[in-house]
Amino acid sequence: MMKERGVMVVDLILIFVCPPPSSNRDMTVLRCLLHPIPSSFGKPLLTLTSSRSSLQSRINIALSSSCSSFSSNVSTHSSPFLSEIHDVLKGYLFGQKKVTEVAHLVWKLVVQKGDTVVDATCGNGNDTLALVKLVIDDSFKGCVYGMDVQEDAIKNTSCLLDQSLDPGQRECVKLFSVCHSKMANVLPTNVRLVAFNLGYLPGGDKGIITQSATTLLALEAAKELLLPGGVISIVAYVGHPGGREEYDIVQRFASKLPAERWACSHIEMLNKPMAPVLILLFKR
Repeated sequence: MMKERGVMVVDLILIFVCPPPSSNRDMTVLRCLLHPIPSSFGKPLLTLTSSRSSLQSRINIALSSSCSSFSSNVSTHSSPFLSEIHDVLKGYLFGQKKVTEVAHLVWKLVVQKGDTVVDATCGNGNDTLALVKLVIDDSFKGCVYGMDVQEDAIKNTSCLLDQSLDPGQRECVKLFSVCHSKMANVLPTNVRLVAFNLGYLPGGDKGIITQSATTLLALEAAKELLLPGGVISIVAYVGHPGGREEYDIVQRFASKLPAERWACSHIEMLNKPMAPVLILLFKR
């Protein structure tokens, strides 16, 4: 632990040895670099002990306590939601949940019904659909803006939404076949969340990927559109050509944001160098 310009910076390395669903044992290593730690976290997220059975028990206690504390500072959630926080975080720590599930969990903590949110890289529409379920209320307030540079992605997203939503919900989603770097041209200000899922279109041409230069422009635009209390969520994929360079660009962008106005963090698996990384930029 160290202090940088009066802000606490923690580099936390957690190593867990636990049996996966199969008979083989596995090791999952998680590194969370939090810069800075929000003042609402009065307790450590996890405490470690020497025996695995004790570790499991204390993780249950620590996650429940921390999630309850965090929830009281963000918004009021029901017990089932607190249970979901516990399950997703613990599942990711033990290598049983995907980083995209952690991202969706963070979205639930930040957005509310009636908010305006953005899916900056629609892909096949899964994130767009998840956002619709979070923000569209019974009176059809709220709005989801989706964009993708590939027309196939817009078609796939539109098809999924048509199949999954009723007409009133569907009207609350606006899709644009445009590069995410142009979001300022098509989006309103005062959005609660901007989500990026970088890389290539799953099931599409892997040679067509998000580019470092346009992603940087998109982040600059998102920074200005975002409301205080909102979040920019980025899932970066480093296993394809150009992915590592794009991730480095995102990291550099985040590291330059002023700590008095932004809380920036990333989550990655240390012993899975090709695994996707989640970057979260919370605007104070």
